[in-house]
Amino acid sequence: MKIDVDRVRIVEVGPRDGLQNEKATIPLDVKVAFIEALADSGLRTVEAGAFVHPTWVPQMADSAEVYAKITKRAGFDYPMLVPNEKGLERAIECGVTSIAIFTAASESFNRRNINMGIDESFEVFTPVALRARDEGIRVRGYVSCACGCPYEGAIAPEKVLEVTARLMDLGCYEVSIGDTIGVGSPLQVQGLLHLLTQVIPRSRLAMHFHDTRGMAVANTLAALELGVTVFDASAGGLGGCPYAPGASGNMATEDLVYLLDSLGIEHGVDLDKLVAAASVIAPWLDHPLPGKVVQACTKGTLPWGTRSVVQ
Repeated sequence: MKIDVDRVRIVEVGPRDGLQNEKATIPLDVKVAFIEALADSGLRTVEAGAFVHPTWVPQMADSAEVYAKITKRAGFDYPMLVPNEKGLERAIECGVTSIAIFTAASESFNRRNINMGIDESFEVFTPVALRARDEGIRVRGYVSCACGCPYEGAIAPEKVLEVTARLMDLGCYEVSIGDTIGVGSPLQVQGLLHLLTQVIPRSRLAMHFHDTRGMAVANTLAALELGVTVFDASAGGLGGCPYAPGASGNMATEDLVYLLDSLGIEHGVDLDKLVAAASVIAPWLDHPLPGKVVQACTKGTLPWGTRSVVQ
């Protein structure tokens, strides 16, 4: 295995993608404390919430209040997910400087998730991206179901490339390629990346793995081998999608950091503080956090000073 990557940027998605499917109501102040603790650990990009309709994603109903209360640290980014122009208006009102837009490589998933087809989603997001750019707001893109769909099964890599390229054409500075239901395997991930990087620079791609089948770390290694340097992850392994049956949590940020430490790859995150951040949100959930490193620390099978174990 040869990995020629010196540094990785981690995009923390726990406060949004991680919490959006939680049934237990998380108080506003707990969400704020969670985000502050994540930033304290050194994570410089923390997705803070989403301006979506509260009927569909009630956990995100207080996103404006969350954004207003978090400390806006210099050099840190707190993106907000927006589904349409109305969501963008709310972002502008709140002074948000970075947003994310989203679509899927699966027509069926897109219709279940946002009640419109892929082409329709681009009709909605085109004015959002244009207005955001005029307002000086950075735009990141998400592509769901890049490795498979719960409704259509296998997804052609060419379709993933097509959708990714269209997001780039809208002005996204970066596109996150998501294995939404965690069906991807290392060879599949590398095959997809070989295709994508024929057209799109590696520096503008991020990978977003779910650990449904325990493959997130292996898939991360596969992507690192091909020079990918940006990964989404969620504290404690929080996550899941209400429109993707069977999808469990995201790659746990602690597991990703532990892997990177073992490889000697810089990332700027303190693992002890990251585990402590997960402990802020854990008591408010109705289930244990699934992340392996968090579980090991909780059960006492690793010392609290986890960083020293892998150096």
